[in-house]
Amino acid sequence: MAHQILPVSHLRTFGLWSALVAVSALLAYGLHAAHFPAALLLGPMLAAIAFGVTGARLALPRAGFQAAQAMIGCLVAHAVTGSIANTLADDGFVIIAVVLVTVAAGGVVGWALTRLRVLPGTTAAWGSSPGGASAMVAMSEEFGADPRLVAFMQYVRVVAVVLSASLVTRILLQGSPLPAGPDQAAEAASAASVFTTLVVASVGAAVAMALRVPAGALVGPMILGAGLHAAGLVRMDLPPPVLDLAYAAIGWYVGLRFTRETLRLTIRALPGILVATFAVILLCGGWAYALTHLLAIDFLTAFLATSPGGLDSVAIIAVGSNADVSFVLAVQTLRLFVVLVTGPLLAKWIARAVPGGAA
Repeated sequence: MAHQILPVSHLRTFGLWSALVAVSALLAYGLHAAHFPAALLLGPMLAAIAFGVTGARLALPRAGFQAAQAMIGCLVAHAVTGSIANTLADDGFVIIAVVLVTVAAGGVVGWALTRLRVLPGTTAAWGSSPGGASAMVAMSEEFGADPRLVAFMQYVRVVAVVLSASLVTRILLQGSPLPAGPDQAAEAASAASVFTTLVVASVGAAVAMALRVPAGALVGPMILGAGLHAAGLVRMDLPPPVLDLAYAAIGWYVGLRFTRETLRLTIRALPGILVATFAVILLCGGWAYALTHLLAIDFLTAFLATSPGGLDSVAIIAVGSNADVSFVLAVQTLRLFVVLVTGPLLAKWIARAVPGGAA
């Protein structure tokens, strides 16, 4: 029987993925050695950006990204148990204020970009929405925005948030060992608890996505797992290799969205996009500093809570640091839903408020 020979395109794809995995591992090792949190997210993301903009034309299947989100949802559920509800009850008004200020900051930046004609039409409004990157891209086209520009703005912001949050965490934790998160736990995960976790991930993601819950693959397992874990009904564990792969998958998914074509399309608007991105981060950072005087929380917790997206990346950093995970995720989760509700309304308002904004 003659041996089957793989097509050249398949061999090229296999070679590129092998190279991407190798470069990701090297970067992740270097970042881990430098004591950066979420090194296994940062390394693959930076490697994927480099591969994407140099024309590798790789893409992580969406099913793989959703599976990774489900794993992170279970990681968060293991870490926070049922304390998010208590946090919302105790600090509800302040959390709502944090969410509204962050959304308002994104709206102001979107209005300014539209007013200055940095970006066409309502694209700036959608691209500046602080959270729900995938949902914003999906909905933006229905409202007349350019989804390619919106995607570029959203994922530039996600990368900037991950880098800035990791850097702030690294600086604030300098000299202190990183806490042992669930992925660093010494106890061995039993086969039964791992199986239970996979069932929670599958059921939670499937139900949430069927109900069209925003970021359902992440939020569904997080809510279901937290409830069951808090009630003592299940024990949840994830082996380190599974979490490592989930971190890398999210990094690859975000990084590979930066292609040569997208970069060429947005090169004229890139300075404005970068200014807008860091303006939102600085506004949220200022609000985080103010929060430390209003609540008994540290700056790292406040900074991660107010960081303008994305939920999965911030969750990874929060769990791997000394931050109050419950507060961070309470704010981030609530803001995700607020952004998805107010996004269309804000875009329409900007289009009407700015002459020619709907063009």
